[in-house]
Amino acid sequence: MNFWSDKSTPFPGIKTLNCGNNVLNTGKPLVMGILNLTPDSFFDGGRYSDEDAWISQTEKMIQDGASIIDLGAVSTRPGAKHVSEEEEIARLIPTLELLTKRYPETVFSVDTYRSKVAKLSAQTGAGIINDISGGSMDAALTETVAETGLPYILMHMQGTPSDMQKNPVYENVTEGISGFFEKSLIHLNDSGISQVILDPGFGFGKSIEHNYTILHDLNVFKKYGFPILVGISRKSMIYKLLEITPKEALPATSSLHWAALLNGADILRVHDVKEAVQVIKLVETYMNASK
Repeated sequence: MNFWSDKSTPFPGIKTLNCGNNVLNTGKPLVMGILNLTPDSFFDGGRYSDEDAWISQTEKMIQDGASIIDLGAVSTRPGAKHVSEEEEIARLIPTLELLTKRYPETVFSVDTYRSKVAKLSAQTGAGIINDISGGSMDAALTETVAETGLPYILMHMQGTPSDMQKNPVYENVTEGISGFFEKSLIHLNDSGISQVILDPGFGFGKSIEHNYTILHDLNVFKKYGFPILVGISRKSMIYKLLEITPKEALPATSSLHWAALLNGADILRVHDVKEAVQVIKLVETYMNASK
């Protein structure tokens, strides 16, 4: 058993994700590259606003070793402006159609909490639905994902993007997230969703201290037997603590990716694919050195 293997669990667990026309093996850590189609994301908003930019960045991430490309057309940073469903679709679907046709062997996930967007995305070739709301912002989303048969990223968030960082409070943040996962997994299983990826939601309704507690306790969530996604790339838990800018936060991000992998991360969601792949290789070599 290697250091990222699942432990015994009352839930079924998975090692292989059937993502539409592609299959992912999660027995070894994977990298998910971020492609923001928004003008206001906290780090790269507006950077990928035309076809040439989408293709260039996607190709670079694939060449650098990304197994998944995550497309988001709505910024969910604290205080982000509301984007209508129509605008989200207009931003997302043409880009997804272009990229899935150009890179058919790559898995594209779609970052949305809307059932209609999820359905259209599945029809356009998306392989994973990535929901920041844990199903709380659209009651029809769970049923829609079940109908698609695609893997579902279940993320924990306290509050909504507009208010989640206004003094988040937990009696015990790790236990709170664990309880949310357990209740949600039962609901998802009852709804017909068997392929799940767990995301504790770093930065979504958590203080800096909460985020580091979650990172320290990440292995707790392995008991459910599902892959764990960690999204900490260049986030405020890094740059605010170090009093730097997101642009300066890559070295520190890599340091925390090392910790995340040691503590059980299966998927790293990142802006910088090449560096994340390097960290995975280093950690794997380090963990195998004593064998």
